[in-house]
Amino acid sequence: MMVIPWTLIYYFIHYIEKSSKQQLDTLKLEALVKELELKTIKSHINPHFIFNALNSIRALVDENPIRARTAITELSNILRSSMQAEKSETVPLEKELDIVKDYLALEHMRFEERLQIVMDIDEDTLQQPVPPMMLQTLVENAIKHGISKQINGGTVRVVADFKDDHLELLVQNTGQLSENINNSGFGIKSTEDRLNLMYQGKATFEIKNIDGNMVQSKVIMPVTL
Repeated sequence: MMVIPWTLIYYFIHYIEKSSKQQLDTLKLEALVKELELKTIKSHINPHFIFNALNSIRALVDENPIRARTAITELSNILRSSMQAEKSETVPLEKELDIVKDYLALEHMRFEERLQIVMDIDEDTLQQPVPPMMLQTLVENAIKHGISKQINGGTVRVVADFKDDHLELLVQNTGQLSENINNSGFGIKSTEDRLNLMYQGKATFEIKNIDGNMVQSKVIMPVTL
């Protein structure tokens, strides 16, 4: 009779230890999956943009060598940031905006007067952490699916502000949202996936048509004090 309780206690403790180990292994696996998913999402950069930028730079080498050198630096900054994106989950918004400005400067060489750029940034937002290359991806999406489809070009407007104790990022562009890009565009899917993985439902993303001939991408994220 004395052996039975001790036997039950032994098997109970053994069960608890085994269960705890399984839970720990599950958490480790989930963390690994999350890390791999984030790396996969952040590893993409549109090769067509690189080719277009190189072609624009080549055209400037003889015509405007000073601008060509600046463009090489801008492209280098973007590629460097893309390669470093998987090393950190967030970067200050100010650093992300520097990449966006380099990207838009390169695209302005290609579109010239067909591309108008408006930056409306609240300076108090500049140190807020954001996922690296996320805003750049949305701006690239605005150029690819918006401005490039317009015969007369259009405007890309980038906005950063605080709304209701959250950081609000907007990318607006001339054009119309199609069902295909809304459902399967990589810029859309990657943004949704990254926000879900990183903020676990505390951040939101939406893209929609506004004001007749404008498309707006909106990201709302928690504010970090």
